[in-house]
Amino acid sequence: MEIMLAVLAGTLVAAGAYLMMSGRTLPYIFGLTMISNAANIIIFASGRLTFGVPPLIPGDAKSIEGAANALPQALILTAIVIGFGLLVFALALAYRSYYVLGTAKMDHMNTSEPGTEAGE
Repeated sequence: MEIMLAVLAGTLVAAGAYLMMSGRTLPYIFGLTMISNAANIIIFASGRLTFGVPPLIPGDAKSIEGAANALPQALILTAIVIGFGLLVFALALAYRSYYVLGTAKMDHMNTSEPGTEAGE
């Protein structure tokens, strides 16, 4: 199972890097989201995958052996919330830059103020 998650994370990183090098705003944001999801999968896989084992143990248990590790789950939950906030901010920024500059290509967003040319 860990090998499958490693291959999935590698594929997400490769696809995200490809999208981020496209030179357009929306594919860049989607690539950033893919890399964020790949990081979540890597954190999840590093937390020792255990099937059918509860993360909490009863109070009368003698040992904690076999309990699932709750720390990666908490880290991933936090990362999902932060990633969603980053996605919403990046989409709002992309919309505003398209509204002001009139283009979604990053190579054409080289003026410091709309209506002026670089070097004037």
